[in-house]
Amino acid sequence: MSTRRFTAIAAFQQIFCRENPKAVFPIEIVGVKLFSALKNFAHLCYMKFKGTIPIQKIDELNGIKLFIQREDLRHPFISGNKWWKLKYNIEEAKKQKAHTLLTFGGAFSNHLAATSFAGKEHGFKTIAIVRGEEVENATLSFCKEQGMGLRFVSREEYKLKNSERSEVRQPADESGVWVIPEGGANEFGVKGCAEILDERANEFDYIIAPCGTANTLSGLIISSKEQHKILGFPVLKGAEFLQKDIEKNLQYFSSNKKNWQLIFDYHFGGYAKINDELISFILDFQQRYKIPLDAVYTGKMMYGVFDLIGKYAFPVGSKILMIHTGGLQGNAGIKEHFGVDLNL
Repeated sequence: MSTRRFTAIAAFQQIFCRENPKAVFPIEIVGVKLFSALKNFAHLCYMKFKGTIPIQKIDELNGIKLFIQREDLRHPFISGNKWWKLKYNIEEAKKQKAHTLLTFGGAFSNHLAATSFAGKEHGFKTIAIVRGEEVENATLSFCKEQGMGLRFVSREEYKLKNSERSEVRQPADESGVWVIPEGGANEFGVKGCAEILDERANEFDYIIAPCGTANTLSGLIISSKEQHKILGFPVLKGAEFLQKDIEKNLQYFSSNKKNWQLIFDYHFGGYAKINDELISFILDFQQRYKIPLDAVYTGKMMYGVFDLIGKYAFPVGSKILMIHTGGLQGNAGIKEHFGVDLNL
């Protein structure tokens, strides 16, 4: 058994053996099942949580107090950080009198699913340039249901998506088309993510989030306070480039904060890569706390935090706030590819 697996399991055992487990927030999230629920429920959920999203205490371990901000409850279809990344992109698209949102992503992209729904809600036509061969899955079926047009391109062509002369970007040059980069990764996405934290975050020592494009982490850094240490857990292999991306985002928003760090040890082989250790951890966590995790982002972050606590990486007495970035619809892809059902 690897050292990393041992420390993570040991951390869980310490929590499981407590005689008085902490009460959980009394809301059941049903993951992908909710993804295909009636659309009017989305409006009810949004109205209920658009004010204050709950910060839920998980437990205490090795003198560390663990909490999670349930951004997965923000909206059932524009979930977690996707809601914040799209907020100002859609606002700007309206200012520019655009009629179409053009964006990019993979076949299981949380961003594509969220953009398709948000676009429909706000009266935009939506088009997605999808990386790889044409496939059918739950994510893309949902996008089609929202009226999103899908155009599949080869992985080689997809790499040229940011080139202004690339045919992949068509119809980006047409009047009335607002282009949202892959993952919502632009200044408008960062601006939105800078609003994730509110005054309740002031009582915490660490703010932690998973990283794909690092826009979410950039926003958290920008809005962080002097006492905060911001930790990002990249879900990509070889993600050292995110350091420069974050620095570029901070420079754009005139921030010179240095209170952040990327932890590169918990990508499990790369984006959307999983193994038995990760899946066992997620299933154990969900059974205990009734908090849903996805295997691509929040599951890896949570594993990493528990592993580091087991290694006494945090000072005793620290209070940690983890950001649940949503993305639960992606569990449908895990089930299709690996036959593992992560739904609660």
